[in-house]
Amino acid sequence: MSDPLHTSPDSRCVIIGASHGGIGVAFAMRQFGWKGHISVYDALESFPHQKPPLSKDFLLGKSPEAMLRLRAEKLFEKARVDLNLGQRVEGIDASSKTLTVSGEQIAYDKLIIATGADAFDPPFPGVDNATNLFTMRHLPDAEKLKACVDGFIAADTKPKAVIIGAGYIGLEAAASLTKLGASVTVLERESRVLQRVTAPEMSKFFTEAHEAHGVNILTATSVSSIEQEGETQYVCCDNGERFEADLILVGVGVRVNQKLAEQAGLEAGNGIAVNGQCQTSDPDIYAIGDCSEHYSPLYDRRLRLESVQNATDQANVAAMHLCGREAEYNAVPWFWSDQYDLKLQIAGLLTGYTDVVVRQDESNPKSISVWYFDNERLLSVDAVNQPKSYNTGLKLITAKTKVDKQALADAEEPITPDAITAVPA
Repeated sequence: MSDPLHTSPDSRCVIIGASHGGIGVAFAMRQFGWKGHISVYDALESFPHQKPPLSKDFLLGKSPEAMLRLRAEKLFEKARVDLNLGQRVEGIDASSKTLTVSGEQIAYDKLIIATGADAFDPPFPGVDNATNLFTMRHLPDAEKLKACVDGFIAADTKPKAVIIGAGYIGLEAAASLTKLGASVTVLERESRVLQRVTAPEMSKFFTEAHEAHGVNILTATSVSSIEQEGETQYVCCDNGERFEADLILVGVGVRVNQKLAEQAGLEAGNGIAVNGQCQTSDPDIYAIGDCSEHYSPLYDRRLRLESVQNATDQANVAAMHLCGREAEYNAVPWFWSDQYDLKLQIAGLLTGYTDVVVRQDESNPKSISVWYFDNERLLSVDAVNQPKSYNTGLKLITAKTKVDKQALADAEEPITPDAITAVPA
């Protein structure tokens, strides 16, 4: 009987995407015993980097490019991971197990798609002629925005920044630009900030926090066009309002990079469909991270998640399975966001919640947690400057423990699993 594929030095694994997931799976495969070739291809020329700091510390000048690197360059050599940057994969032929890269055919035994998602560019009239318009998804995006802001600062000018979209990226960037001295206006078409991902109580908390720092937030306001009048640029809204903009940041969602998978005949919907081992409908092709859609036993539905945690955990599961180990993805999703001196930590998903419990110490206005329930079942918790609430919520969601809502709402009660666990009648 021949050796398993992962023990063969001639085996070839190709990874598309030098993302958190793509780089993570390459190093995890070495850790779990993959002996063959590992090659990574990415269309970007920038070295593989962390993305969460781009709208925060990097923009503020606290994290230079070298600090953002996912791994030191010498570690790629040590792990024998062949990194090919600035090379776009043009197609996948699953029948022949080959990729087309710049017209060249690259063979694989196993393929991992970690192509993530790109920022969505809304087709506003005037977008193509806009000056200093940015998105925030990759390092080159953040570098261009930072260079623009630095130029205004060097000229001792306070730039007028308009941010379109009040999701996490928009609000994080609003906080950073405000710290840098910009005059910031945030335009959100929904009725409140973070509407898709938080309860009204948390939206109110963050709106008040930003307004306290001088940010102008307008909700229920849809952008209709970007117009130029002489040397002045305006973001125009469908209610007739106009906002002068020296720079514009668009943060209105993403476009999943799944075309390669679809063209290869792989099953895809809101992401590339994978099983519990991160295999696609072709067992020799895996998909991980933002571009993948998996079934969650915890929430009993299919999910596509945009988080470092999801990409990292799926990378480990895929690597283990590729190396002959038992593994199945069933992690509780978690996320975070830093804005000013507020650290938001999120455990679980709120979709389908029926009611919430708010836990807030009135003596500390910068601390709050919102707990989401589907009747008696705890689904999720948002915790701002409450790490104990986050950790407790994560444990209770994982264990599917019933919670005493009255004890939970009492800020005088300790926030531990024992203190807020409901006692069976």
